[in-house]
Amino acid sequence: MRRFIILDRDGTLIVEKNYLSDLAEVELAPGAAEALQQFRDLGFGVTVITNQSGVGRGYFDLDAVDRVHERIRELLGGSAQIIEGFYVCPHAPTEHCACRKPKTGLIDRASRELGFDATRSYVIGDKAADVELAHNAGAKGILVTTGYGAQALEAGAVQPDYVASGLTGAAAWIATQS
Repeated sequence: MRRFIILDRDGTLIVEKNYLSDLAEVELAPGAAEALQQFRDLGFGVTVITNQSGVGRGYFDLDAVDRVHERIRELLGGSAQIIEGFYVCPHAPTEHCACRKPKTGLIDRASRELGFDATRSYVIGDKAADVELAHNAGAKGILVTTGYGAQALEAGAVQPDYVASGLTGAAAWIATQS
């Protein structure tokens, strides 16, 4: 079974913009393209799992989410092919679905569809829910201090396996673990 890097989107792969739907505001996180290439060079597949409650709250629709993902691919250029899929929870927190992080519905689906073992993988994100998702799925959880990560760490709301300043720092640590 393959090993994967499971990335959060907002605040991790791209700069946090709070309910992002405007393509002009999509901005890659510093070092994102380089980190994706490092993950591939280490033999990992890469996917993105993201909560997009703006859909469930009526702020934008799933087509807007898809357009943001296409814009991310454009910005990544040649590195875009490294991302094997985007998995989206469109529900508001009050809907109590099985796919909203930290529940494992989307990581279970991604692992079936992409053929990877979550217990040999890493989840990287900027919120406690990302680290909790990792632990719930038996993966390693890395908190990046971009987005909301520094606040989550300061509040003591998260117990990651590792803390990195961004994706390149996460890639460097993963290289020491592999």
